[in-house]
Amino acid sequence: MHIVLQLIPKKYLIGGTLILLGLSGLLIMSTIVAITGEFEKDSQQSDVTEIEGGGIGVGTANVSPQVMKYQPLLEKYAQKHGLDASYVPIMMALMMQESGGRGNDPMQSSESFCGSVGCISSPELSVDKGVLHFKSVLEKAHYDLKLCLQSYNFGGGFINYVMKNGGKYTPELAISFSQLQYQKVKHTGNYHCVRPEMVPYSACYGDALYVNAVLKYYTGTITADGKPAAPASGGSGGKSGVKVIDAGKTLIGKTRYVFGGGRSQSDINAGRFDCSSFVRWAFEQVGMNVGPMSGVTTDTLKTQGQAINPKDMKPGDVVFFDTYKIDGHVGIYVGNNQFLGCQGKTGVAIASMAKGTYFGERFNGRVKRF
Repeated sequence: MHIVLQLIPKKYLIGGTLILLGLSGLLIMSTIVAITGEFEKDSQQSDVTEIEGGGIGVGTANVSPQVMKYQPLLEKYAQKHGLDASYVPIMMALMMQESGGRGNDPMQSSESFCGSVGCISSPELSVDKGVLHFKSVLEKAHYDLKLCLQSYNFGGGFINYVMKNGGKYTPELAISFSQLQYQKVKHTGNYHCVRPEMVPYSACYGDALYVNAVLKYYTGTITADGKPAAPASGGSGGKSGVKVIDAGKTLIGKTRYVFGGGRSQSDINAGRFDCSSFVRWAFEQVGMNVGPMSGVTTDTLKTQGQAINPKDMKPGDVVFFDTYKIDGHVGIYVGNNQFLGCQGKTGVAIASMAKGTYFGERFNGRVKRF
């Protein structure tokens, strides 16, 4: 071997060595990229799972996409501050009422943090301090959730007022506290009724109807210990799910698919639907409002209800498919790997979502129970 090497010109030896080093480097880089890519895919999948967690197993928030994007941060800081995760949907509803998820202080927590409006300019800091303040108020309210919510608006003085007047939140106490406080600050000219219906009562301090304003964005019940809980009916799964399916089946063979259809009564009368308007219509028939007729889309439907593991699907659950876009199609699960939906070629019909079928390959795992 030594003799052979002597016979090979140095320039070829050097060139060959460089080539070997280059190939080795490329091999190492390819391995690193492949491993990194797998980590990135795992990380991305984890993020998506977290964001789509939805109901956290209990009551759910019916909020805008702007608020939905804050769910991971709310969960993060609930864990950091030792707050039960079941309160996250309530805090999402609170954020919806406070800001709709807009601005740099979506939880409007500047005053509780530093005593003045506008001192927070970071949305994450707003969530951090907002969750901490929510927990503090909840504890001071002895886990009376409605008292906590109203105090988030009125301030801690309302808790003291309630404790001296029966110890439990009532709408009447909220109005009387607002009246008393308004008389103290009325002369400043800085306070005006946010709700016209409170003008006759001179209850113009804060929002005396804040509790109902928040809870209109929340679906669920509140237990005796103040914790949110799932609706006792079990949502759209079970018996009520069968009713939704039965209602939807009445349109089989009587409709045609029209993109954007089903958003007026004339469309409905003529049997013109698309997938999301049909789902909305079916739930309306059993007394469930899952969105306005004129504005329902797959994107509005996916923000509602409780997230369900696909392994736990029941008839009446709502299933989503990635077609022309993520969550581009929606239908109602009927069991046995089938769903009821309004499809392009058939109108309202039952279709298969078994593996190997068109919709089976496009089912994205998102399942919601209304």
